Amino acid sequence: MVFAVDGDNLAIPIDTVKPKAADRLQRERNLAADPRATLLVEHWDVADWSRLWWVRARLTWLRGDVESIVAESLSARLTTKYPPYAEAPFSRLLIFRVDEITGWSGASSGR
Repeated sequence: MVFAVDGDNLAIPIDTVKPKAADRLQRERNLAADPRATLLVEHWDVADWSRLWWVRARLTWLRGDVESIVAESLSARLTTKYPPYAEAPFSRLLIFRVDEITGWSGASSGR
């Protein structure tokens, strides 16, 4: 999954690479019904399990009324972090507020 973070805000782009069957994706319809979401990021190294870690962010979808400066900042972060977006931009952003972050690391588990 592609995402960018700026302070307490996180954006996931809806890209234009693959044609979409509907104007609103199922994930957008799901968020309209319940704006809560979770993003889980993990890393592991098969040769060294002490390098295993995960981070979970509890999110709330910010419906439509997001300050343009927040959207612009997140858009800029996406095009910097993922150069293909500079040439094939996304159609829109799903913008979330990060409500809570939890995580774990194998290096800190006492092993």
